[in-house]
Amino acid sequence: MASDAIFIHHNGSSGYKFGEEHPFDPLRITLTVDLLKEVNALTDEQIEDPSSYTEEELLSLVHRTDYLTAVKQLSEDVNSDDSSVLAQQFGLHTEDTPYFAGMHQAALTIVSGSVAAADAVMTGRAQHAYHIAGGLHHAFPDRASGFCVYNDAAVAIKHIRQAYGAKVLYIDTDVHHGDGVQWVFYDDPNVCTYSIHETGKFLFPGTGYVHEKGVDHGFGACFNMPLEPYTEDDSWLESFNVTLRKVIAAFQPDVIISQHGCDAHAYDPLSHIHCSMKIYAEIPAILHELAHQYTNGRWVALGGGGYDIFRVVPRAWSLVWLTMTGHPLAKAIAKGEEAMLPDRWLSRWSSMSPHQLPLKWMDDPTDIEPMPRRTEITNKNRAMQHIVIQDL
Repeated sequence: MASDAIFIHHNGSSGYKFGEEHPFDPLRITLTVDLLKEVNALTDEQIEDPSSYTEEELLSLVHRTDYLTAVKQLSEDVNSDDSSVLAQQFGLHTEDTPYFAGMHQAALTIVSGSVAAADAVMTGRAQHAYHIAGGLHHAFPDRASGFCVYNDAAVAIKHIRQAYGAKVLYIDTDVHHGDGVQWVFYDDPNVCTYSIHETGKFLFPGTGYVHEKGVDHGFGACFNMPLEPYTEDDSWLESFNVTLRKVIAAFQPDVIISQHGCDAHAYDPLSHIHCSMKIYAEIPAILHELAHQYTNGRWVALGGGGYDIFRVVPRAWSLVWLTMTGHPLAKAIAKGEEAMLPDRWLSRWSSMSPHQLPLKWMDDPTDIEPMPRRTEITNKNRAMQHIVIQDL
């Protein structure tokens, strides 16, 4: 009998690290796994290594051969005289995405995990699968971008299309537009991409506008819900519910793949959206409901962005797994009951955190200053909602 949910993780994912001062820090995975263990939601026995896949099986589905060759060379010859020239050709020379030793293998491990999660769901071995190291949604077939070397989400979707012929709905809740995944499937009518994010007028990657709807046969299978800076919880959730429910009803997917970047939180240092942990409790609950309504429960969840790695990411990512597994803690939070973070987890990590750690799973509303332009922001987001769904 299939299990309800499978947790995919490989320790090799921790090798995906650009440097000590870089905001993309794999410590956030360790913090999340440790938190889940402390609340008895995850055991070592429940954590599965991804299956063994060859590079040809995975990377060639999305990425160009010359790009793969360059990544492998830069992973091994980091001090070569030719490295900087090669890096510039393929987007691996910037402060955001600099090449590093072991880059290829670490990124390949992440891709393997996302494909393994997809296989677990599509073969019926599990209804849901979670791979928190995944969600590197900015990488392109021919270049790196935005902390992302290989696009594991796009590879997993291509694998599903090739191996199972299923219609895929990709849902991206990262504060940054899921550009890499969108462009890979921009002409594919069997892959619908939906991204809710801070408008590209002010935030990387500068795309994700409502007029980006797909091309050729894929026209009408691409949806973007750009939000005004300083959008708060209620407007964020309204925009998500109004648009996503229309999209999924029209597209009728066979499987959902979701990306759970948690950088729309007010504490996140790399964006301007002003949400709290409220949306990160609601997002997985909504997706869980929609998966059982539209896809017979088939749901693959990936990680993504999130750069307040102590106060935000562990709670947000844990809530995905707690919801997937129907954990009592998720049910208590959904009922509005006060839930405290475990003392042992707080004690273990408080000395490393640059900020005082929250004591509760949900934020105290008084800890996040409300925005004075709330009504104006909400009205602008409502106007955008109507544009997103006007043709459905």
